Amino acid sequence: MDPAKVSPAAHHAMLGLESFVRKSSKLEESLLQLIRMRASQINGCAFCIDRHSREARANGETEQRLYALSGWRETTFFTNRERAALAWTEALTLITEGHASDDVYNEARSEFKEEELVNISLAIIAINGWNRLAIGFRKSPGEYRPHENA
Repeated sequence: MDPAKVSPAAHHAMLGLESFVRKSSKLEESLLQLIRMRASQINGCAFCIDRHSREARANGETEQRLYALSGWRETTFFTNRERAALAWTEALTLITEGHASDDVYNEARSEFKEEELVNISLAIIAINGWNRLAIGFRKSPGEYRPHENA
């Protein structure tokens, strides 16, 4: 089943959230792609991992950083800002495993302005929603092409 065809209004609402995050947040596209990739890895969403790794590479992300993303804590490949976003992504995606600890929250607050942190949180909420739709409705990885499907 294709939920976008079955319920276009619901799909449009999800796209509206995505559009808001992209346009109003003024966050770096590379940061948003890292957030999308990391949440998708945690959720095991092969379709979204494929899609966002392709988009990230098309926008100049390095293979090295994409390959190391699941072990970001053990590398020096990510900036403090990216590390704070990745920790916040993990905390919100795995909300039942620690309820976004004060340490992670304070780290995110130190790297992002208030509006940025709200918008990062909305980006995390959006990708978690897309992951659940893609997994739930059996989206297959491999067919997405950046800029063709936009």
